[in-house]
Amino acid sequence: MDIISLLVIIFVFIVLPGFRVIQQYQKGAVFRFGKITGIKEPGLTWIIPYIEWVRKVDLRTITLPIPPQKIITKDNVSVDISAVAYYQIVDVVKSIVAIENVMSAINQISQTTIRNIVGKFQLDEILSERVTINQEIRDVLDTHTEPWGVIVSLVEIKDIELPENMQRAMAKQAEAEREKRAKIIAAEGEFLSAQKLADAADVIAMHPIALQLRNLQTMAEISVEKNSTIIFPAQFMSTIDDIKKFLDKEKI
Repeated sequence: MDIISLLVIIFVFIVLPGFRVIQQYQKGAVFRFGKITGIKEPGLTWIIPYIEWVRKVDLRTITLPIPPQKIITKDNVSVDISAVAYYQIVDVVKSIVAIENVMSAINQISQTTIRNIVGKFQLDEILSERVTINQEIRDVLDTHTEPWGVIVSLVEIKDIELPENMQRAMAKQAEAEREKRAKIIAAEGEFLSAQKLADAADVIAMHPIALQLRNLQTMAEISVEKNSTIIFPAQFMSTIDDIKKFLDKEKI
């Protein structure tokens, strides 16, 4: 009876407290008297109770929203820029030993990096070259986080908030640009139309009968509408003579 009681006590107070469950997306760093002695894989594992303890580290990709940052661009425009960063821990030991709080550290370094990088660009470049800016921010962050056992996989600028007066100025600029394009397109249309009319005039000058045929076509179109009044152009009065001259030329 004494042996059974001793085994029960050993199991309850020594064996049972040593069991740990590590999730599939985690790894566990085992500390023994303050020193890392190994890494536990996902699943059910056992450590020496009261001597060892396990710190679990999440290895999934983590989304880190970066709050809006007030930034002065290269052309002295004040903008508020918010972004989001995606990072993943790849080295369990470094993420525990090299840095106290990985998420807080990445959050702070991301804000500083965004201010430094975006401040080197003009407003038009920020609006049109987001891909380049995102890549440059990611490269800088990845350099800083590598000693912590972390890789930054992606950084995206979510929103760029402009001052109200700048929004009005950009709206006017865009409207002026659209009016400019509309006037250019209209002028190009007039130019092409004038060219075609000049070509038609040259053809009609070489063949006067063509103008009369055009008059007849116009009259046919008018007659379709069942109008009671038909206007005969002055040129139509000489149609018969022109036709005779044309037939005489053809005979020759």
